Amino acid sequence: MTGMELKNFDRPDESRQFEGLGRMDLVQVAGRTVGRGRFEPGWRWSVNVGPIAGTATCQTSHLGYCESGTMRITMEDGTSQDFTAGDMVAIKPGHEAEVIGDEAVVFLDFGEIAEYAKRR
Repeated sequence: MTGMELKNFDRPDESRQFEGLGRMDLVQVAGRTVGRGRFEPGWRWSVNVGPIAGTATCQTSHLGYCESGTMRITMEDGTSQDFTAGDMVAIKPGHEAEVIGDEAVVFLDFGEIAEYAKRR
């Protein structure tokens, strides 16, 4: 079939494991990288992805939809915001993130995530 490209997160092009508490499944579609992240309770960017990235805060731009759970984003200036299931969110680089509560966060990310949690 021409004119359509089909991908499924159950068969990702790549899967990147975080340090212990989750992973990011990635598909390439229409020349873009799209991710589905699963972040388990207790996950925190500085602990579970920061060592992979080698930066003090997340330097990735995110644009996505939260399918489940609650995540808190804290920007470098100290402002913070929680998002939860059903929320759309745009997050600029320069932030910390952490799962709030005892439910895993599942997040579809259409942002600039091609290099997110990529081991060198």
